[in-house]
Amino acid sequence: MATSERRGSTAVKESVFAWEGKDKAGKIVRGEIRAGGEAVVNATLRRQGVLVTKVKKKSYRSGKKVSEKDITLFTRQLATMMKAGVPLLQSFDIVAKGNDNPSVSKLVQDIRADVETGTSLNQAFRKFPLYFDPLFCNLVAAGEQAGILEDLLTRLAIYKEKTLAIKGKIKSAMFYPVSILAVAFIVTTVIMIWVVPAFKEVFTSFGADLPAPTLMVMAMSDFMVANWYIIFGLLFAGLYLFFQSWKRSLKMQQTMDRLLLKMPVFGPVIRKATIARWTRTLATMFAAGVPLVESLDSVGGAAGNAVYLDATKRIQTEVSTGSSLTAAMQGSDVFPNMVTQMVAIGEESGSLDSMLSKVADFYEEEVDDAVASLSSLMEPLIMVILGVLIGGLVVAMYLPIFKLGSVV
Repeated sequence: MATSERRGSTAVKESVFAWEGKDKAGKIVRGEIRAGGEAVVNATLRRQGVLVTKVKKKSYRSGKKVSEKDITLFTRQLATMMKAGVPLLQSFDIVAKGNDNPSVSKLVQDIRADVETGTSLNQAFRKFPLYFDPLFCNLVAAGEQAGILEDLLTRLAIYKEKTLAIKGKIKSAMFYPVSILAVAFIVTTVIMIWVVPAFKEVFTSFGADLPAPTLMVMAMSDFMVANWYIIFGLLFAGLYLFFQSWKRSLKMQQTMDRLLLKMPVFGPVIRKATIARWTRTLATMFAAGVPLVESLDSVGGAAGNAVYLDATKRIQTEVSTGSSLTAAMQGSDVFPNMVTQMVAIGEESGSLDSMLSKVADFYEEEVDDAVASLSSLMEPLIMVILGVLIGGLVVAMYLPIFKLGSVV
């Protein structure tokens, strides 16, 4: 009987229904239930002694995509409620109802339905790998096995908050110059395609030789006006292919990540951010009681850089054959001396997770300082680039007018 019910539940698509009715005492009660149809809702509630008066299927309107920030907030809310003693299923209900994004509410309800049917929490999370990576699921599994799920969820929330903050700082450091350069490109395009041809019509009536800079700008403008669709087509197609190959090709990722680390201005900031994520991830996994070799499985991918992923695989191999973590990290040639020395102290004193957390804190502060100094450095540099580019075009087009004025 149980087997046939289980088969039927997998065959029928379940939905969430809001219901209203009266209990045995005649008191009006309301709630939500996940079932395969209204008939199942009525039968289930009838067995519970509820006289159903209204059943309505809940429809989730399409919402925004579930972001990393949404998952971080969900983790923090779940950890806080479990710390406060709220039952797990009730915690899911509170989070689902209180979230503004329907996509997040649906995700939480789906996880709740799995947990309600007896699935462990980490297995319920593993059904949604797009939102919950192996690191997240492994830590939840460790918390369930050790009976310290609320503590592990708190650690996870802190880890995800710090990781999200450091990613945000890197994005903000990159966004300002990229947006300014994009605006400069648009302004230059407008000048070359619409403004310069208007000046060219005026200059043809002068009947005099034009300066070399003006002739060069006019030639460039003629080329852009005649071939703008080819230029923009190749540009956008090239950018699309570049980012797609970066996203899908492992070799391209390794090459680009290696180049990013060697960039003159942004390279040191990216390296510090990567080290901060690497050490923070390993500290969180190790503190949760996950063995070191298993922890390194998740650490490389969480670092977000193919160079450090390859280095982590080599470190894992050496550690699994008996080498110390310090020796393996020194042999990888991607960690500064300060990091390996702190790890060595942690291994000797038996407080590796604490030392790794201190290293992560240090490098997160370094990233904060580097981003602040980058912002102050980039502003004058960008102003110079814009002045030379836009100012050069304007001066080149006004040179014939200045020449005409001197003749008059």
